[in-house]
This record gives sequence, C-alpha cells and structure tokens, in this order.
Amino acid sequence: MVKPRMLVSAALGVAILGLGIGGAIAGAPQVVGKIWPAAQPKGQYGKLDALPDWGGVWFGIGGGPTASATRPEFKGKYLARQLELRRIADANNGELPITQSPCTPPGMPGTMGGGQYPMEFLFTPGRVTTLHEAWTQERRIYTDGRPHPTGEDLEASFYGHSIGHWEGATLVVDTVGMKPSTSISTGIGHSDQLRIAERIHLDPANPDILIDDMIVTDPQALEKPWVRELRYRRARDFELLEFVCAENNRNDVGKDGKVTFD
Repeated sequence: MVKPRMLVSAALGVAILGLGIGGAIAGAPQVVGKIWPAAQPKGQYGKLDALPDWGGVWFGIGGGPTASATRPEFKGKYLARQLELRRIADANNGELPITQSPCTPPGMPGTMGGGQYPMEFLFTPGRVTTLHEAWTQERRIYTDGRPHPTGEDLEASFYGHSIGHWEGATLVVDTVGMKPSTSISTGIGHSDQLRIAERIHLDPANPDILIDDMIVTDPQALEKPWVRELRYRRARDFELLEFVCAENNRNDVGKDGKVTFD
C-alpha cells in the first residue's frame, strides 16, 4: 500500500514535470542562468579539426630549462611550515608522516606533475578535459567563454575552476578556487588567493613533446610567483590504466602519522 506522503510527493513531482518554459519538454530541468556552448555541442564538432594534435597519452619528463625557479619560495606561516617539515624529515631519514588518506588526490597544481603516471587530453566543443591515470583524476578546462564563478558560487575543489582559450595552437588556462587541503608543495598549503596560469603547447622543435608553462601565484603564501615548465613525452600506442586507489585503502593512519595494520 502506498503511503499518503508518497502520493503527495508523486503528485508534486508530476506538477513540477508539467511546468515548462516557452514550450520546453515536460520533465526537462528548468534553465538557471546562461547555457554555455560546452553544454550544447551539437553542430560544433567540426571546429575541433582546427586544434592541434594532442592525441595519445603524455608522460611527464620533468621540468624544462626555461623555468626561472625550481622550487616555490614561501613566506610567513607557510615558510614556518616548510621549515617544520624539514626538521621532521631530517629526524626521520627524510620521511614525512602521512596525515591524510593515501587515496586523496593531489589536486592543482600537483595534478599536472604526476611523474610516472600519464595523462590524456580530450577535445570537445567548449571544453578540454584532462584524464590522469593517477587516482583516476579528471580536470575540466572550459573554453566556451564562461567566466569564473564569484562569491559563494565559486565552490572550492581539488582541481579548482579552470577557464581557457586558444591563442593559435596554445591553450591558455586560468585556474582559481582550489581547496585549502591541497598543497603548493608537499605538506605546504596556500591561501584563498592561489591562482594558476598555464600556457600549454607543443614544442616547436618536437611535436611529440608537450610543454606546460605554469605560473603559480599566491600573495599570502609566496614571496614571488613560482614559475615552472613541465614537459611531457607522447606515446600514441599507450592507454591509461585503471587506478582505483580505494580498492586497497585498508590501513588507517594513527595519530602519530604512521600507518596501522589490522
């Protein structure tokens, strides 16, 4: 027997589905704000042929020679944290205690420097998506002209909110809104003013090398912008492997920062 409360809910649902705007199909969600091109891609796929060929997967091969700094220069409480971590590492054979689940992804900017784990780029109308083997991460870079959300609409996330545009064969990206739990460097966080600018392009001398010219700024955490040049080598005959970290995330971390065993 259907309870009265369920009947009321069903009736309310039917009433809501019947509400249309300008003859919208019954059941379609109401439109709130502007619909950007990434959400309505029909008829736009032909434009993708004009974009550069970033096919295959890309393996990080370290930083390039043009980066003006190899390490971020911290200040204030962030510098104090860096010095504290150095003392802990010196006292523990270079190791730092684990303070969070090993299955927590690094978030930006660390996502783009995944070491041995490759990434892949997907071009779709109004959007570039990066797929990362490590932690099965994905990052969305909107190229459909939308701005960053502001105020309460900007919800902090591991990868932040990225918007970009194409300047010829270079993808220019601006990212804001990273979670406070993400780090600029291992164990060293950032303020809410963290901003990441990127110019991603193929190496003119070698089309199988991709370059990410990255500038990390945070006026509260950094003495000056941290300039990086990340490089990746293409492999067209590779595919990303499945990386389900939670499958083996079975050991808790104790208050002393050491992994416990059941």
